[in-house]
Amino acid sequence: MTELIKKIFYFYYDGFKSMTVGKRLWIIVLIKLFIIFAVFRLFFFHDFLKSNFKTDKERSNYVIEQLIKPSTNHK
Repeated sequence: MTELIKKIFYFYYDGFKSMTVGKRLWIIVLIKLFIIFAVFRLFFFHDFLKSNFKTDKERSNYVIEQLIKPSTNHK
């Protein structure tokens, strides 16, 4: 089992080591992911639970109510 994991690791390691254009593309992908998850979250997604409820108990009760509330959009 560990031999299989080693083979898989070295397969990807050798592949990434010999990349030229791919390294730049991976850097672009990582920068985009950072922007999406870090920067957008800071500026566009506020913490709804923390801003609307004062205690952890109130937050947990709200989440439980939302999870067990029956759906109203049945056909």
